[in-house]
Amino acid sequence: MADLAYRSRGFQEKLAGFCETAVVPQSIVDAVARILADVRVKGDRGISSTLKRIDGISLKPSGFGISEEEMSAAVKRLAKGDLKAIKESIASVTEFHRHALPSSWTAKNRHGATIGERFYPIDRVGLYIPTDLASTVIMTGSLAKLAKVPEIVAFTPCGKGGSVSDGVLAAMKLSGVTEAYRVGGVCAVGAMAYGTDTIRGVSKVFGPGNAFTVEAKRQVYGKIGVDLLPGPSELLVIADETANPRFVAADLLAQAEHGSGREKIFLVSLSREITKAIRAEIREQVKMLSRKALIKTALKEGFLSVIVDTYEQAIEVANYVAPEHMELEVDPSQLGRLVKSITTAGAIMQGGWSATALGDFVAGPSHELPTGRSGRYFSGLQVSDFFRRSSLIRYSEKALRKAAPAAEAFARMEGLDGHGRSVSIRLEERSSESR
Repeated sequence: MADLAYRSRGFQEKLAGFCETAVVPQSIVDAVARILADVRVKGDRGISSTLKRIDGISLKPSGFGISEEEMSAAVKRLAKGDLKAIKESIASVTEFHRHALPSSWTAKNRHGATIGERFYPIDRVGLYIPTDLASTVIMTGSLAKLAKVPEIVAFTPCGKGGSVSDGVLAAMKLSGVTEAYRVGGVCAVGAMAYGTDTIRGVSKVFGPGNAFTVEAKRQVYGKIGVDLLPGPSELLVIADETANPRFVAADLLAQAEHGSGREKIFLVSLSREITKAIRAEIREQVKMLSRKALIKTALKEGFLSVIVDTYEQAIEVANYVAPEHMELEVDPSQLGRLVKSITTAGAIMQGGWSATALGDFVAGPSHELPTGRSGRYFSGLQVSDFFRRSSLIRYSEKALRKAAPAAEAFARMEGLDGHGRSVSIRLEERSSESR
């Protein structure tokens, strides 16, 4: 767990170097390319052989699919409390994203022509669901259902006997999944992109994953659409002297427990005293957690403590890191200025009672968020990502005459006489008819 002071020599270079360690190594790039090629060329046979070789899972193509009966049975088996939680999360996510549903529209432009936009649900989408993450089914599937996507296809890794957790299966059923497969990792992304005899390809893939899965999404981009490239979890907490060290430590540990070992955990504090108190809490609380070995690895490799002197310096660090999750454990009087000034975070949790896990599970916004500093240009998953858009243009003769001079001027400037002719020929046609 490294410490770095804002005023230290070479601070910016050291911060950049720490962030760069999230970059995928060439070994992963090459391994993913080989697996994708195997799926593309061999189809179902390539998937079966890869699952056997890498995961030790013997699965024939006839066993890839998850039936609707399996999903329905899981709903009935699930404990009442767990079922209630899934339904509550689905309701919260649907309610939040309903506000952002895109609407088709038409209007008149300055020439008097009719213009507008028409939105269409994507025809067939693929959802990648990491092992046991029922919440990810909800955070992707509920949005697809809200968008009225007709074919929602889920892929998730399975256990040695082909098992998938009841939580994931139940969430699939309740979130509107129409088709599902017990195939995970790079093989799942390859199947979505290229299709096989058993699995029909999709138009766009959604969902987070480990470094291999995300790299696979990057490599198939263009063959199919890709939502984001969300890698291992990230959290940046800004803490001042009012922060509760127990709360901050618990949230830092929560994001470190995902288990990839590539998580990025940032603590940006305004005093050494609060940093010491939070570190002490981390050492005590980690002892109580079941994934303590994984957490310790993540903290050893991916924890950075930054000590700043002012809120402005904290804002500068946060905007550079562009974290997936941002938590503001500060005096309430400072929340407004920080929220206004931090413009690159995927999700911003405000105040001591807003645990990051609420955003992961039940608050409403999708927990699929940009990582690896891509928050500088990407936003978190939203319902509009499940649509495609067509622009609409309809000119009358009168409107064309108004637009013609400007259109023909652009054609001359750009040396595209065919473009200009496509406008002028229409006016010539009407002139000849009137003579």
